[in-house]
Amino acid sequence: MRRVDDFRLRFGKRELVPIMCGGMGVDISTADLALEVARLGGVGHISDAMVQTVSDRRFRTHFVKEKAKLYKYNAANTDKSDVQFDLGRLAEATHMHVGRTMEAKRGDGMIFVNCMEKLTMNAPRETLRVRLSAALDAGIDGITLSAGLHLGSFAQIEDHPRFRDAKLGIIVSSLRALQLFLRKNAKLDRLPDYIVVEGPLAGGHLGFGAEDWSKYDLRTIVAEIAQYLKAEALDIPLIPAGGIFTGSDAVSYLENGAAAVQVATRFTVTKECGLPEKVQQEYYKAGESDVVVNTISPTGYPMRMLTSSPAIGAGIRPNCEAYGYLLDSSGNCAYINAYNREVAAHPDEKKISVPDKTCLCTHMRNFDCWTCGHYVYRLKDTSRRLPDGSYEILSAEHVFRDYQFSVDHEVALPA
Repeated sequence: MRRVDDFRLRFGKRELVPIMCGGMGVDISTADLALEVARLGGVGHISDAMVQTVSDRRFRTHFVKEKAKLYKYNAANTDKSDVQFDLGRLAEATHMHVGRTMEAKRGDGMIFVNCMEKLTMNAPRETLRVRLSAALDAGIDGITLSAGLHLGSFAQIEDHPRFRDAKLGIIVSSLRALQLFLRKNAKLDRLPDYIVVEGPLAGGHLGFGAEDWSKYDLRTIVAEIAQYLKAEALDIPLIPAGGIFTGSDAVSYLENGAAAVQVATRFTVTKECGLPEKVQQEYYKAGESDVVVNTISPTGYPMRMLTSSPAIGAGIRPNCEAYGYLLDSSGNCAYINAYNREVAAHPDEKKISVPDKTCLCTHMRNFDCWTCGHYVYRLKDTSRRLPDGSYEILSAEHVFRDYQFSVDHEVALPA
């Protein structure tokens, strides 16, 4: 019976263990987690979601405090168009987060950064260009374009000296999304180095409609894209993602031509993950009925999370002066509109509830938006229950090795 370790992810002459750990923001996929996956020979991701917040947490910088102080005058204003990111400071934070991670890298694996197009930051093109360019400047091995079609993202960095050197990939959930991306970038003569195909069982934001996500199947989408690439004579590695819970799940894709698999949910309960242990225990305790796909994200994408997430229904005041990562080019955010609607409807209430949207920036920063993959309810079967009723937190190496060497859908418990 074959194991994941019987296969290799190939980038030119370079060979890696075909396990990619997905980029979970905000700082859930920490540098420590990515470094450990790279040390073991796979591909680890860090996320650049709310990179200034992450820098403050990791390096005791003061990007958020300084921004909040600068725009304090605007806190009570519903118009957030004034709240802009200093592009120089944004580049500094990105360079610090990426650069220090790369300096600490050991082993034969690679470290990529996950870059979300939906982090529009009140200046979508300008802030995206800075984030991409600064990551390349800081020596990142590769960039995975996520949460959006990224039709213009390659063009943003086509003049960068590492444009053809770094590995550049994109996450898609349909053949149509991939075709749009390839068509838009055809004139650049620069294909993506890999394609992550994310199915409907993935965690966090989903690339499907809120009403029909369950009608799709990852294997069907992967097969459709593989057939298209073959017909077009495009040799681009495909990496399925979403619902791959065991090494045997991974092997079933690798045997059918996938170059690697991307996994994330099982790494959420590791010591190297950024989630606080009390949140990790919530993941362990979750049952299948505790998982929901809702539309509370201001991005417009449906999102999978635990029903007990404190972010659901919370009516906190928008803190765009400090954060503001989801402000569009006009300074608008769906949560601001929903919050103001509820305030107007309940003028005498000191505490309001906003049922249809959430302040994603603040809640992700506080680890109160408990996004997860569909099979989060199976995590309890991967660990041991301790005498106090809690579950043992695992090491990233344990989870990685279990994917790499397990057979027959077995899951190795910690020693």
